[in-house]
Amino acid sequence: MNVLLVSTYDLGRPPFGLASPAAWLERDGHAVRCLDLAVETLDPAVARDAGLIAFFLPMHTATRLAMEAIPRLRTLAPRAHVCAYGLYAVPNAEALRARGVATVLGGEYEEALAALARDLAAGRRRREDGPAISLDRLAFLPPQRAGLPDLAHYARLRVGGEERFTGYTEASRGCRHLCRHCPVPVVYEGRFRIVPRDVVLADIRGQVEAGARHVTFGDPDFLNGPGHAFPLVAALHREHPDLTYDVTIKVEHLRRHRDQLHRLRDTGCAFVTSALESLDDAALARLDKGHTRADIEAVIADLDALGLPLQPTFVAFMPWTTRAVYRDLLLGIVALGLVPATSPIQLAIRLLLPRGSRLLALPEVRAVAGPFDGEALVHPWRHPDPAMDALQRRIEAAARSAIEVGEDRYAFFARAAALAGLEAEEPRPLPAPRAPVPYLTEPWYC
Repeated sequence: MNVLLVSTYDLGRPPFGLASPAAWLERDGHAVRCLDLAVETLDPAVARDAGLIAFFLPMHTATRLAMEAIPRLRTLAPRAHVCAYGLYAVPNAEALRARGVATVLGGEYEEALAALARDLAAGRRRREDGPAISLDRLAFLPPQRAGLPDLAHYARLRVGGEERFTGYTEASRGCRHLCRHCPVPVVYEGRFRIVPRDVVLADIRGQVEAGARHVTFGDPDFLNGPGHAFPLVAALHREHPDLTYDVTIKVEHLRRHRDQLHRLRDTGCAFVTSALESLDDAALARLDKGHTRADIEAVIADLDALGLPLQPTFVAFMPWTTRAVYRDLLLGIVALGLVPATSPIQLAIRLLLPRGSRLLALPEVRAVAGPFDGEALVHPWRHPDPAMDALQRRIEAAARSAIEVGEDRYAFFARAAALAGLEAEEPRPLPAPRAPVPYLTEPWYC
């Protein structure tokens, strides 16, 4: 059977969510085509020949874009069975079914997708009672990336004036933690699954052969399983001593394993991304992040002592973000030396409330949240102070402009500070970085 796997957006990365199931489907004898609509255009002939079209939905933006693409592909291939899989498929199952999606898969999707293809190829009818979530431990196969565009089409690591082709892999999926704003607990409910070391290394090996000089590990938290993570990067460094990589790690884990973080630096880690989310302790408590501002400050000091850069992410605008809280965030970013490491979009991100969000358990969130919007795929909310919503729109417009023209991060930060009314308080001049801060060229984050 002809199978078309479709990704609409994956943060500028070569999608693991296409390459991994492609290996399972090809093993079963199916003819698999991968289509990454973020970097290539649809060939109508490919869609017309497909018996199964499966959309990979790892995030909110990807799902919104898939909602636009699904009707066109159904028109091109009216007899094809349409499936959606990935982290955002299950919470949005109702909206996806309204677009004509027949099967919705969540969690560890490879085996379920392969089983679906086997049934379709054999002409077996399937009863679809609802989204299927599997958290089974899979016998992973090395991803099949031959059908993806080459690495030149994807985000690169930028270090000063140098850019490096960048690959992408996953050493684990799911997460032990239940942060209220995170989409992962909606599906995984505090569990995570390991991708075996030999599979991860084989995936990276193929991307290095294709030109990768840096690799992003896309695990929700790389240190959910430190007994897996640290030996993995040690083995990676032995095999590819000049390869660099980046990982995402919670503040809580960075504190807990601070005496082991040199093992990241010594094996080629270029930077660590961490979801700081806020510098306001009350907000962090509402998000159930498991860390405080003092923890953030301690982690930055630890990483700075190691010479290991931190790339922060924030949810800058939440229902409880006052103008004073936002100004304090900006001043804190300066005080912690994070200006050159903070992407412009991070100063504009507005809290998303997807279906099933654990934040909806909070009375203060329910008070401002509307009914689920099947087009926007969120519970829309308004800030109690309309001026804060207006400020968010101005900061987001400024961030879009900065991204389009490649504005220096210091210059953008100064503009954002001015929009927030910090002209008199902002330190001038902003401290200069000691060395170029490495970052990926993909400017968006959700």
